[in-house]
Amino acid sequence: MTHEEAFADLSFSVDGEITSRLRAGAFTMSPALTGDRPATLEAELADLERRYRGRWREPSDAHDALLPARRLYHSFGIDPSKTRPSSEALLRRILQGKGLYRVNAVVDAANLASLTLLLPVGLYDAGAIRPPVTLRLGLDGEGYEGIRKDRVNVTGRPTLVDADGPFGNPTSDSLRTCVKPATRWVWFFLFAPGDHPEKAFEGDLCRARDILMKHARGE
Repeated sequence: MTHEEAFADLSFSVDGEITSRLRAGAFTMSPALTGDRPATLEAELADLERRYRGRWREPSDAHDALLPARRLYHSFGIDPSKTRPSSEALLRRILQGKGLYRVNAVVDAANLASLTLLLPVGLYDAGAIRPPVTLRLGLDGEGYEGIRKDRVNVTGRPTLVDADGPFGNPTSDSLRTCVKPATRWVWFFLFAPGDHPEKAFEGDLCRARDILMKHARGE
């Protein structure tokens, strides 16, 4: 079995303590484009930004659209106005006129999926993950080095954990498992509140997969 085949069905389990508080799903994709955004992705992101700025003048106007992600955070006792879901952080950048970060094709496509669904996502280098993977509450003192930030505290928060420790949550991902220029296989993860309808969640995950396949899957 090749390295890529070994990660073709990267799975995870959810700790029983939190199963009622969230819905979670994931998929792998390879090969992933880690170069510049293709023109199709550039155009779709620009169109989404225009539509959102036309709908909402400032972040507070988008309150209702952001409720699902905020319900997820409230279910874990997290104040989403202080620790924001990644999807809300992206939308705020758009509405505040800051624009989105340019990273690479697959990361930018994942951001497009998060903004389209207005739900937090994670995107990881599958080759940097050491199974088994569990989604559970972060333990006291647990955390990791973040991307473009210092240590990320995950105590009491829904956290993805592999054999090397925690590496992702609905706010920010770890530097250890981030997508790099040499990354070929990516693992996309979608978070939603526990009251999110199952059929709707399945549709959301399929929509996210379609976005990544369209804009960031190599030949």
